[in-house]
Amino acid sequence: MSVKILLWNRKGCHHCEELKAYFHEKGYQYESIDVEGRDYLRDLLEIKYGIRHVPVVEIGDEGQFKGVIEKDYEQIEKLIEDYSPIVK
Repeated sequence: MSVKILLWNRKGCHHCEELKAYFHEKGYQYESIDVEGRDYLRDLLEIKYGIRHVPVVEIGDEGQFKGVIEKDYEQIEKLIEDYSPIVK
């Protein structure tokens, strides 16, 4: 079973770019969800996490995801480890 990483982001978000660089450096594959000009996606973030800003990182598998709503590398690594000890 492999872990899935979703990065909710938008153009011009420097924190988003830092997370993309971090995932690239670590060799993690992730899916990018661009919320720019898509209020319905921000609405979804608000429903799920009570926020409308990005970045948000979701980590999980088979439909069960946990979200990280701050740029917290330690928390991101812990969730990746919890879902899959080896991610590449």
